[in-house]
Amino acid sequence: MSISDIIIIVIEVGLLAAIFGVIYSLVRLCLKTFIPTQFHRENGRIPRYLRQFGLFLLLLFALACLGLVATNGYIAYNEGSLLTTQLSLLSSIPRRFWEIRAIALAQCLMLALLVKIVLRTFVHGAIRNLGTFFKNVDSLQANDESINRLFQLLDRVISTGLWLGTAITCLWLLKFPDKTVSFGIWFLGIYCVIAIGLLLVQVLPTVIDTLDALSVRVSATDSPLRFYQRFRYLIPALKQCLELTIYVGVASVVFHYSTPLAWISPHVNKIMGLIAVYFCVRLATEVVNVTVDEFVQRHQSLTAAQQQRRLTITPLLKDCLKYLVYFGAIVAVLSILKIDPTPILAGAGIVGLAVGFGAQNFVEDIVSGFLILFENYYLVGDYIAAGRLEERPVEGVVEAIELRTTKLRHPDGQVQIVRNGEIGSVVNYSKQYIYATVDIPFADETNLELVYPIIDEVGQRLKQDNAEMVIEATQVEGLENLGKSLILVRTITKVKPGQHLHIQRVLRKLLKDAFDQANIELTDYEPKPTSDVRAQF
Repeated sequence: MSISDIIIIVIEVGLLAAIFGVIYSLVRLCLKTFIPTQFHRENGRIPRYLRQFGLFLLLLFALACLGLVATNGYIAYNEGSLLTTQLSLLSSIPRRFWEIRAIALAQCLMLALLVKIVLRTFVHGAIRNLGTFFKNVDSLQANDESINRLFQLLDRVISTGLWLGTAITCLWLLKFPDKTVSFGIWFLGIYCVIAIGLLLVQVLPTVIDTLDALSVRVSATDSPLRFYQRFRYLIPALKQCLELTIYVGVASVVFHYSTPLAWISPHVNKIMGLIAVYFCVRLATEVVNVTVDEFVQRHQSLTAAQQQRRLTITPLLKDCLKYLVYFGAIVAVLSILKIDPTPILAGAGIVGLAVGFGAQNFVEDIVSGFLILFENYYLVGDYIAAGRLEERPVEGVVEAIELRTTKLRHPDGQVQIVRNGEIGSVVNYSKQYIYATVDIPFADETNLELVYPIIDEVGQRLKQDNAEMVIEATQVEGLENLGKSLILVRTITKVKPGQHLHIQRVLRKLLKDAFDQANIELTDYEPKPTSDVRAQF
């Protein structure tokens, strides 16, 4: 094999490398345009797939080079001169063919140069100036980042689209087969659809961020936008739903124009409907909460009892309306899936009736919950003790009355959840007033004429220091117990509902200090077990 043969093989290998390099560059450019964020992550999934594609192209290039070298070696061995063989092969092609291809190649180079000049001179600068204009036009900084991302994506989309159009035009100028050109046009159309979808995905968050920033400015006024803060947490869900809708719509168009996958296109609309139902349910749930809060609790002229009753009914009303929204969502989903909901709902009613007979506790809890509300046993904020008489009652401040349960906050801090059907006897300590009872044990030789004035003095001081909680000063109710070694004096203090435990603790401290000052000793006393929540001294 002569030196000229080796030079020819090297040139052909170089042309082959250039072809594979162009293919890799086009794929990389498309990925960078469509998935810019993950593309720049070194450990991301997209760069890993691109490296694997590069290795695959490298393997194909190596196999093609081996085939090329083997073919040329075979020709050189049998024909004697590779240069002579290839020159004779080229001379058999009409001269007109080469002239057309040369003119077409020159046109392709000029077209590529023109596209490069247009992009660098006009497109990049115009898009950059347009982005700056939109950032300054509304004087908002909250949407600057989303505007930057939008116009960066627009720049990449236009650049990639122009280069793809240039490549397809070059294929047409170079007289490639019609099927190749048609495939290129189809690919460019798919690219345009995906690019428009990506732009919409970026435009919508930009518009939403802009409207969000503008709405926050005026949300503090008395306009209906004052409720906007309640809905702001839905913005991420709105963005995700819109993005999914756009992606699904783009996929539907792509499937429609892809013959093997065209059968999927009609089913994509169902997915879009399900996404819409999901967001509408979340929005309707929050609308229900805002509406109930606005129209049930808006009146400022209500008495404390009326406000407390409305606070009790509000969670129950919200739950009922929320379940109604969920029921409507289920019917909408069935309709989207082309399933007649009537037989299912009828069957569900029969099944629910059968389950109702077996779930007697469940029904009992719900009925008891309604009776508690309608008969005004207790409300949210009341301090109660509840339970069976033969059992140890639970006690605490009522935090919520729901369909099946009541939640109590114990004075120690823990939350107690009691089924409405198991409430049993209820002792409500939050109706108008309550007595804070403290029993004081003295030795049997203690002079009560000295004790009573001290208790009265402490009671007056307690009322002065805690006027917002104490209604009447501490009074001596009398001797509660009389034994061989002790006498038990009971005191009562009339306090506001729910304040008895705190006042009991404060009163004990004041009495202990006063008796220590007067050198009056207290004796040991073990109170008998009782279901009453009023603690002993």
